[in-house]
Amino acid sequence: MSALATTTYVELRKMVDTRAGRWLLAVMAAVGGAAVAAVAIWGDAQEQSLQTYLSFAALPLALLLPVLGIMSATQEWTQRTGLVTFTLEPRRGRVVLAKSLAALVLGIVVLAAAALACAVATLFSTSPQAWDLPGAMAGGVVLAMGIYLLQGLAFGMVFLSTPLAIVASFVLPTVWTIVSTLNERFETAASWLDLSRVTEPLLAGQMAGDDWGRLATSSLLWLGLPMALGTWRVLTREVK
Repeated sequence: MSALATTTYVELRKMVDTRAGRWLLAVMAAVGGAAVAAVAIWGDAQEQSLQTYLSFAALPLALLLPVLGIMSATQEWTQRTGLVTFTLEPRRGRVVLAKSLAALVLGIVVLAAAALACAVATLFSTSPQAWDLPGAMAGGVVLAMGIYLLQGLAFGMVFLSTPLAIVASFVLPTVWTIVSTLNERFETAASWLDLSRVTEPLLAGQMAGDDWGRLATSSLLWLGLPMALGTWRVLTREVK
């Protein structure tokens, strides 16, 4: 096993071996399952399809996956284990990469579990389009969840504090969305820089034309910039 693979495995174990990590995974499973169950119980019979179930399951995951990324990025600094981590692997850049890979792996596992729950619910559907799921939508959900997860990781590395990073990752995009909605002067900018807005067609599997440019621009602001700043902070901050 290569050094990067070993470090990634260690980071993955650290994410699931802590009480907070296990609780977060349990909450994601419970909330995602509740969303699917709500559609199965109260939804229109003709709309109980794999596509509908996946759309509803993605809503809570979009909120909770960034928290998973944040906790991965901040555990060395909030639990004071940084000295051990960077002694075992002094190349901090490799640790950052391993954290990113570990977060993505765990995110894929979470998405796979959600998809399985959606598939089980679809087995009981009587809709003629029960199993219709456009590939563009499935791929869009995976890509969007990956963006949100890495955004959380980036914010975690910027603030190196779990509470601050969680607040910032929710408050800053929300404030920007509210301001752009209330002030028409920001409407054009928001169509390019509001991550929640530009991911809507991605989650619906309806990306076309300028949508990819908007997604890239918004991701650069909310993911690329924090990731660069956060990586610099991790590489240069003194471990105590």
